[in-house]
Amino acid sequence: MSVTPEQLILEELPKHFQPEKAGNTNATIQFDLSGEEAGQYFVKIADGQVVPERGAAEHPNLTLTADGNDVVKIFTGAMDPTAAFMSGKLKVKGDMGLALKLQTLFRRGS
Repeated sequence: MSVTPEQLILEELPKHFQPEKAGNTNATIQFDLSGEEAGQYFVKIADGQVVPERGAAEHPNLTLTADGNDVVKIFTGAMDPTAAFMSGKLKVKGDMGLALKLQTLFRRGS
């Protein structure tokens, strides 16, 4: 079953969040998606919880820009995030440490 980028961010990411790995992480991550499934979403991570929302965050710590379908591939394990970044399919602005930590905050795979 494939998911849309909106379903991934609003429904699936919270299910795959690993609060034990988050520690005292307090951050907002903006997703600026292009392509057929374009849209803006953000997730707030605080107090061991993740809260996803539609729209643009006021002061995100990290902004990820990519084609919506590529974001789905990255978070479901079909595309390596480092390779996506190196090839320019994933653009990262802001806290690079947080970007690297993302891989441990969410279990990959569907």
